[in-house]
Amino acid sequence: MSGVVAVIDYGMGNLHSVASALAHAGAQQVVVTHDADIIHNADRVVFPGVGAIRDCMAEIRRLKCDQLLAQSLADRHKPVLAICVGMQALMSHSQENGGVPCLDIIPGEVRYFGNPLVDSAGERLKVPHMGWNEVRQVRPHPLWQGIDDLTRFYFVHSFYVDAVERELVAGSVRYGVSFDAALARDNLFAVQFHPEKSHTAGLRLLRNFLEWNGQC
Repeated sequence: MSGVVAVIDYGMGNLHSVASALAHAGAQQVVVTHDADIIHNADRVVFPGVGAIRDCMAEIRRLKCDQLLAQSLADRHKPVLAICVGMQALMSHSQENGGVPCLDIIPGEVRYFGNPLVDSAGERLKVPHMGWNEVRQVRPHPLWQGIDDLTRFYFVHSFYVDAVERELVAGSVRYGVSFDAALARDNLFAVQFHPEKSHTAGLRLLRNFLEWNGQC
């Protein structure tokens, strides 16, 4: 099934919460690490993140986690899951912290929700977007198996992903604006929400990841 799952550790994020959820979902062995050999030899890789993108990108590059992630993505038989800021770091650029270049693995922009942010009725919405929201499954994917369309997942973020290549969008959400909640390309699946905080649906998505062969 899952073998070794490496959770990339660059010092930013609720890494042990992710590791615990993966173990609960059935992972045989979860290792939180930035050790190149362990990540290279792992069967699956998780790229999480929480915090300001400028600090995250600085640590990602300092620890050479960008290179480790690129090597994992190049191995098409190794499934990779990016979570929250991990997803945002994949993009070309973020508007956060006055503008920060990201990894440019997936072309696109990370945008600020805006202030004020309002819904379709003109009611003001809080930023950050924090709480449960329905995710619309834009296209089928093995990680959606057993999860109903419009299932609610847990979000915490003030910036959202806007991918250039719309065919990569696997899930979307409406919160004042429509934004990309999930992206999928080859052996990569990336989500803005936190599966480790999304109870039954989140654990099902993680279980699907542990069973996924990396093929769309």
